[in-house]
Amino acid sequence: MDQPAPRTSAAPWLTVIVLCLGQMMIVLDQNIVNVALPAVQRGLGISTENLVWVVNAYVVPFGGLLLLAGRLGDLIGRRTVFLSGVALFGMSSLLCGTASSEATLIGSRFIQGVGGAIASACILGMVATMFSDRRKQAQAIGAYSFASAGGGAVGPLLGGVVTDLLSWNWIFFINVPIGALLVVVGLRTVPRDRGEGMSEGTDFLGALLVTAGLMLLVYTIVDAGNTGWSSARTLLLGPLSLLLLGGFVLRQATAAHPLLPLRLLRSRSLAVANLVQFMMIAGMFGLLFFSTLYLQRVLNYSSLEAGLSFVPIATVIAAVSLGLSARLITRFGQRPVLFSGLVLITTAFVMLSFARVDGVYPVDFLPASLAMGLGFGLAAPAIMGLGMAAVTRAESGVASGLFNTTQQIGGAIGLTVLSAFVTARTNSLTAAGRDEAEALVGGYHVAFLAAGGFVLIALLIAVTTLRPAPPAAGRRFSASPDQEIAAS
Repeated sequence: MDQPAPRTSAAPWLTVIVLCLGQMMIVLDQNIVNVALPAVQRGLGISTENLVWVVNAYVVPFGGLLLLAGRLGDLIGRRTVFLSGVALFGMSSLLCGTASSEATLIGSRFIQGVGGAIASACILGMVATMFSDRRKQAQAIGAYSFASAGGGAVGPLLGGVVTDLLSWNWIFFINVPIGALLVVVGLRTVPRDRGEGMSEGTDFLGALLVTAGLMLLVYTIVDAGNTGWSSARTLLLGPLSLLLLGGFVLRQATAAHPLLPLRLLRSRSLAVANLVQFMMIAGMFGLLFFSTLYLQRVLNYSSLEAGLSFVPIATVIAAVSLGLSARLITRFGQRPVLFSGLVLITTAFVMLSFARVDGVYPVDFLPASLAMGLGFGLAAPAIMGLGMAAVTRAESGVASGLFNTTQQIGGAIGLTVLSAFVTARTNSLTAAGRDEAEALVGGYHVAFLAAGGFVLIALLIAVTTLRPAPPAAGRRFSASPDQEIAAS
């Protein structure tokens, strides 16, 4: 039975702001570190081989714990899980900033990844159920979308500013006062929710299988970027992770209180929404990464200049996600808005595939980035609204965790695959006698076209599988009549 709505705070929009600031803090941290890696390496004397683990030590637990953390939110209360994660994230950020050795920093980053997963797993579920009015719900989901995408776009800029003006330590220190403020304000504004109780879902074996399987899968994906997809380690760990995840699915079919009720996956809207998001994010992760490389390695931008180049994207995403998308979704429904957003994203990647060696920002990057911001600002709130409409309030935490897990794995796989394409094409052009800049741009062209292909596949999936249907019984927070999709 679905739970009644939790008691709403006197200022529900303040609650949404607190939740979205928590999401933005976590997303910012994921992106801000990349810019500061050279400074971190110099400061702690980290070898080039181990430097990647400053990133991976965070990514592995983050991607592996999202689903479990989301379910814990349903069981013990999403407010409790969110605030506990923020507190752990803030404390581990302090440890990262004060780290004086490679081992200390990597270990602290692992703890930070745990805190990030716990904090972010339930945020979408809480935001999506904050309002029953479909217009306000669409606005709230738009705010969440901006926090996620805007944080990614602003991360490189903030990382460059903080590292240049202060030091790499401060990219972690800034999380400490923000986290403390969020906990204090969150205790007063985020409404309490009772949760189902641990007796309703203590599937410890399922939790062990899915956490181990997801962590191993994320590790295998990020490690494949260094060792190769055909390496012995990848060929061993990849199937092992899939075996663990297969065991988890079998366990959920027989467990008295499954961690992830399989009936959720039989919902067409939730399954399609996650699949579309997977393909969309697989392409989008290439935008920040390879666009930054193009600006810095080909156009010779500094870290700060490259960061400033992404301000228009963040601005457009903010304008669309926080205002326009909600009005369009309310008037036309999620599906047309989603389709339009995916078309714009695909077009933007095609435009980027024409970037030149001697390119200039207003011609070779800005138009595509504006189209990208508009497209993502439309598509992200629509796909999240479609997926979250398929679950009851009592299961919104695990559904939120599933969305975040799909996003992390999609991004990891997409970036690894695109990187392989770039390397192969760049090496081929170099062997053919092209200079370094031409070879790099040729590699980036392939990455942008492949990323556009991922998003085009997402569009085709959405167009062919999403069908409007009357609202299903038991679903209480639909954002629009056509957001409910007939369950399979």
